[in-house]
Amino acid sequence: MANLTTIILTKNEEMNIKNCIQSVQNVSKRIIVIDSFSSDLTVEIAKSLGAEVYQNEFVNYGNQFQYALDNTNIKTQWVFRFDADERLTKESSSEIEKLCFENRDTDINGIIFKLEVNFLGRKLKHGGTYPFKKLCIFKTGHAFMETRSMDEQIVLLNGKAIEMKSISEHKDYRDLTYWISKHNWYATRAAKDYLDFENEKIDYNNLDFSAKIRRFLKYKLYYKMPQGTRSLIYFIYRYIIKLGFLDGKEGYYYAFFQAYWYRVLVDAKIFEAKKNNTKIDEAGSLN
Repeated sequence: MANLTTIILTKNEEMNIKNCIQSVQNVSKRIIVIDSFSSDLTVEIAKSLGAEVYQNEFVNYGNQFQYALDNTNIKTQWVFRFDADERLTKESSSEIEKLCFENRDTDINGIIFKLEVNFLGRKLKHGGTYPFKKLCIFKTGHAFMETRSMDEQIVLLNGKAIEMKSISEHKDYRDLTYWISKHNWYATRAAKDYLDFENEKIDYNNLDFSAKIRRFLKYKLYYKMPQGTRSLIYFIYRYIIKLGFLDGKEGYYYAFFQAYWYRVLVDAKIFEAKKNNTKIDEAGSLN
């Protein structure tokens, strides 16, 4: 078992939380759930599996995660940000334990986590989604999470990050209706994030390489293109250039919804806010 605390943020995750917690039990000394006052059985299930549950009103992911760091007395060497719809495999669990042990006394202060995206029941291998990489594991006191409305990243204060070899699973058991609702919520947050930083210098310092590339492409390329054409270019990039069509119908729907629904919705919300000279407030929790 690694000297590791796993933090999971939840709101009505009764369909996901059991498998999520069970997948990290063998590698985590502590499992902490920060719940946004779920109305389903999320809290009861988490407690029954030995997780420590705290409840806090949701503002955004950055604030919620920082609440966990500030209020749960974490004393393990490592911290792991883990989502309720993610699952460790036997291979990724073993690798996390190995990397945490091997880097107890090195300047490696972060570990980049790899995921496969599951959409409509299919594991997507193309379209620029495989594998999805994010810095999720870090030494306590050596990193913080940005307080942005969307696309918040864990940022190392010092040291270096290494990348895992094994790939974990992303698997939400809820349906397309929920996915659409969630991405409407994401779109509000993404529009607010864009407007908050539209006239600010984008800070890339200390971001891991994958996060740095994603942020650069979003603000220096994507948002510089005309609203009427960038969703088309985005679809062509995902579905054709990055071979999303090889993932069958699921790959088509994923690329279509990402480009022609989600990204267009973000643009529409930005347009609405500017046209009406209104401010987009924090979206709060999803449900």
